[in-house]
Amino acid sequence: MTAQRPLRLGIMGCAEFALRRMLPAVADSPDIELAAVASRRPATAREVAARFGGTPVDGYEQLLAVPDLDAVYVPLPNALHAEWVLRALDSGRHVLAEKPLTTRGDLTREAVRRAAERGLALVENFLFVHHPQHARVRALIGDEIGELRQMSAAFAIPPRPAGDIRHRPDLGGGALLDVGVYPLKAAQYFLGTGLHVAGAALRYGSTGVDVEGSVLLRRADGVCAQLSFGMDHAYTSRYELWGTRGRVTVNRAFTPPADHRPEVTVERDGRTRGVGLPAADQCAAAVAAFAAAVRDPATCHEAAAHSLDLARLTDEVRAAAV
Repeated sequence: MTAQRPLRLGIMGCAEFALRRMLPAVADSPDIELAAVASRRPATAREVAARFGGTPVDGYEQLLAVPDLDAVYVPLPNALHAEWVLRALDSGRHVLAEKPLTTRGDLTREAVRRAAERGLALVENFLFVHHPQHARVRALIGDEIGELRQMSAAFAIPPRPAGDIRHRPDLGGGALLDVGVYPLKAAQYFLGTGLHVAGAALRYGSTGVDVEGSVLLRRADGVCAQLSFGMDHAYTSRYELWGTRGRVTVNRAFTPPADHRPEVTVERDGRTRGVGLPAADQCAAAVAAFAAAVRDPATCHEAAAHSLDLARLTDEVRAAAV
């Protein structure tokens, strides 16, 4: 790929989230061209290609045979991520993969190793970290609430139909990998890497997947994060940071619509005030960030380290919850 032309991207699978959020952002991006759409159902590939552009492709292996393809986007079910991320890297393509990058720490380590070995960009697609409201909150920690002492975060979604892939153990379903990784990622974003699980609990449903959980993380200096998540709940998407002088709260933290104007709540000295922020499209920002990473894969080192650290944390949560 040269800097003079858009990145040629192929999508591997036509997940509902990809069609609703990612492909519209790709279509609007001057940096990326959707070159190919692969599905195991040829009719689906044709329908999506007619809507967003690109050549319809029958199956994932055929996508990797498409010439002049620079990168692959992988929004497949969680259990399929490792196989197809590795195969895409082995074919010489940069990879944008939906979170979680894989379902286990050892698989994530292998994916990161291969990407580094081949000089390829490998990006785990957490959209919310690209929203500018969180950088603004980081600035508030020292300026407004003092030294950080504790964090809490929660992300939960209403129940899904019985046949939803989130309820299938064979496809890597469960609340931890679907929604729990968001509070974990938020804790990593504000508290840094190197957190450890001090305690965890998971509740399992009738299909054998975890449907909710709670986690206590601890940093070496004693700062803790209390995290909750689930997929059998009223919708919740928030975090709170508690410091020596005050507290800051963010609602609609993880999945704000592009037209949502965030308001961060700051409590200090017995007073509460809102900090209004402009609307931002975190999906468009994530697409732009991936294109930039492809142009300079060396910039992915920190993101890769964060993916490894997050995979370790999810492994620790499972181990602690047994």
